[in-house]
Amino acid sequence: MIIIMKPNASEEAVAKVAGIVESKGLQVHLSKGDEVTIVGVVGDKSKLNGSNIEISEGVDKIVNVTESYKLVNKKFHPEDSVIPVGNTAIGPGTVTVMAGPCAIESKEQLMETALAVKKAGATFLRGGAYKPRTSPYSFQGLEEEGLRYMKEAREATGLNVICEVTSAHAIEAAVKYVDMLQIGARNMQNFELLKEAGKSGVPVLLKRGLSATIDEWLNAAEYIISEGNPNIVLCERGIRTYETSTRNTLDISAVPVIRAKSHLPVIVDPSHATGVRAYVEPLAKAAVAVGADGLMIEVHPCPSCALSDGPQSLTFDQFQTLMDDLKPFAALVGRKL
Repeated sequence: MIIIMKPNASEEAVAKVAGIVESKGLQVHLSKGDEVTIVGVVGDKSKLNGSNIEISEGVDKIVNVTESYKLVNKKFHPEDSVIPVGNTAIGPGTVTVMAGPCAIESKEQLMETALAVKKAGATFLRGGAYKPRTSPYSFQGLEEEGLRYMKEAREATGLNVICEVTSAHAIEAAVKYVDMLQIGARNMQNFELLKEAGKSGVPVLLKRGLSATIDEWLNAAEYIISEGNPNIVLCERGIRTYETSTRNTLDISAVPVIRAKSHLPVIVDPSHATGVRAYVEPLAKAAVAVGADGLMIEVHPCPSCALSDGPQSLTFDQFQTLMDDLKPFAALVGRKL
């Protein structure tokens, strides 16, 4: 439930209401907007029976929240969140672009890519050091060696770096090297991993599961934020449908739906959504036009030689062209690229 305070409610009145809630063993989540303050209540609201909060000084009304996710819910936090990561922030007003290879293959490959995507205008270098592959015989990543290469690339270019983590051990290693952790689609409902990501305190990019509903996705985010980490960005990367023309089906409608349901930023990964290089550009433009807060694009020095996901990776020239072509789309929706 949420307790909506009157526009002129004093800090003392807000504190008194919060104190009543906490005295019943419930968690309080305060959201202070320009005009109104909302006191979010997390826990068994039946414990408040007989407290008469609705007649407390400064209280306007009480609204029940039917969704199982609370802290990521826009009802609890009406204003869109801006998530600080490294030397930048993800959220309204900008289009954040994360670019780089699906898998880190060598120091030279990563550094070459970092310099190219930096030149084109990306603010994040993405790269996979831990690769959860469908086949156990496929390239599984360089692990901590790859993370060290990411740190070196950050120091050389000033780019923020993000890497997928697949276990508590991987999180323990990654927090020493990267600015943001990525939870991949296959681990979206790995609840113990989500809890560990929440405990890390490092910003998290949470990808939507292959067959997950939006509510399941938001509940996964709730696991992270409930451990005390509010710095979460959601990533739509396509869902599994009956269509076989693309690897997955990009649910472009997920962007406005998320923006209506949650205060968290949402970005789009058209590379994994399609698995086809030729479709990345039009879907990236569509994502920006529909209100996405950013993009994740796979870029490789030589896609035909890539150890992972070469067919969906852009060359350096193709990525530069995409970044140039995206600028009017960003401007159209009032954002900076």
